[in-house]
Amino acid sequence: MPIGMFEVINPSNEQVLREVAAHSEAETFEVITRASDAFSRWRKVAPGQRANLLRAFADNVGRHIEELALLEVANSGHTLTNARWEAGNVRDVLNYYAGSVERLTGKQIPVANGIDITFKEPIGVVGIIVPWNFPMPIASWGFAPALAAGCTVVLKPAEATPLTAMRIAELAYEVGIPHDVFQVITGSGRVVGEALVHDDRVRKIVFTGSTEVGIHIQRAAAKQVKRVTLELGGKSANIVFKDADLEKAAASAPYAVFDNAGQDCCARSRILVEKSAYDDFLNLFSDAVKKLRVKDPLSEDSEMGPLISAFHRESVASFVDESLVLFKGSAPTGKGFWYPPTVLGGVNPGHRLFRDEVFGPVVTVTAFESESEAISLANDSDYGLSGSIWTSNLGKAIRVAQGIESGNLSVNSNSSVRYSTPFGGYKRSGLGRELGPDATDSFCEIKNVFINTEI
Repeated sequence: MPIGMFEVINPSNEQVLREVAAHSEAETFEVITRASDAFSRWRKVAPGQRANLLRAFADNVGRHIEELALLEVANSGHTLTNARWEAGNVRDVLNYYAGSVERLTGKQIPVANGIDITFKEPIGVVGIIVPWNFPMPIASWGFAPALAAGCTVVLKPAEATPLTAMRIAELAYEVGIPHDVFQVITGSGRVVGEALVHDDRVRKIVFTGSTEVGIHIQRAAAKQVKRVTLELGGKSANIVFKDADLEKAAASAPYAVFDNAGQDCCARSRILVEKSAYDDFLNLFSDAVKKLRVKDPLSEDSEMGPLISAFHRESVASFVDESLVLFKGSAPTGKGFWYPPTVLGGVNPGHRLFRDEVFGPVVTVTAFESESEAISLANDSDYGLSGSIWTSNLGKAIRVAQGIESGNLSVNSNSSVRYSTPFGGYKRSGLGRELGPDATDSFCEIKNVFINTEI
């Protein structure tokens, strides 16, 4: 039996949506046992059949886009537009990796006195620990390639946002994916998450969350030589050169940092602007921020919703020094965990606003004088996940992109994630890569077989 129940709260109005079971360590052990037992069967499912099951799963998600989106709006406070994209991303990621099942090919390597071939074999049970900021897509980035590779999956959603994961599992079962192959277990990280990390039958952990928790997971996994993929924090830079299209750079900048109320590890929370363009950019940016529609996330035109909880709102507010505030956008008052888009200037690079991840709708704007200084400021961080470069000079764009220590960069764009390209970070932003054509390889062992032809 669960060790208790916990309430799931709507962050827009603070109403209780429902109660969800907080499962125990013993129950987690039982779930892992079922996943371990099912692995030997799932890995033997013919590639074409496994691919068809994943396509059917994708199609079923596609038929429930609106249901999943509305559930996410209520559970996470995401805008309806974003939530529809997120549900669609789950569908698209499943379809993408369904296509990889029949392409998990090995190699024939030329050797002397025989034939050498390699096989890609699934590693076993995979534990996926998902954060609350993007519950649907981040879950699928782990479970889709893992299932495609032939692994079984135990998915633990965040306590604050478990509802879409629970519904997605039901959609999987409806099309014939066995219950023991893909399981969702709710509960706390201290109980369920720890059990997944410490059980040696779980051969890989996929974790997205804070750097501090990621370090803890890596240490625990090291004792078992357990594989990990860690997607952790970020403090990304949005670099605007004087030769950029300032109007486009400024108009898009609010969405680069305030999307999902800034609760995004890819948020460009440091804007670096060439000094001679600083004032012009700031005026344009001020207009764009003040036009940002922060309102009920169920509204079709809402562009930013609330923060996830009262506790998190207090954390975000603790970063803001009002004496440094240049301007703010608007936000509703009353019920809900609302916080206005906030822009600060005059922030010293040593200040924690410049260095630490706020994970809220707060951004600093800093002037630079040269290309080398822009690169230096961008790299003056323990993180290296994402970033943007705005310039009309292609050579400069390439030089700066090569100079920045970050896993995902965009030129004249603020895009960070495409399911067909690899995603992950440098430094304390994590280990490994998700998405892209090679993601299934991280769920496989490479077996080498030599066949002697000289006997």
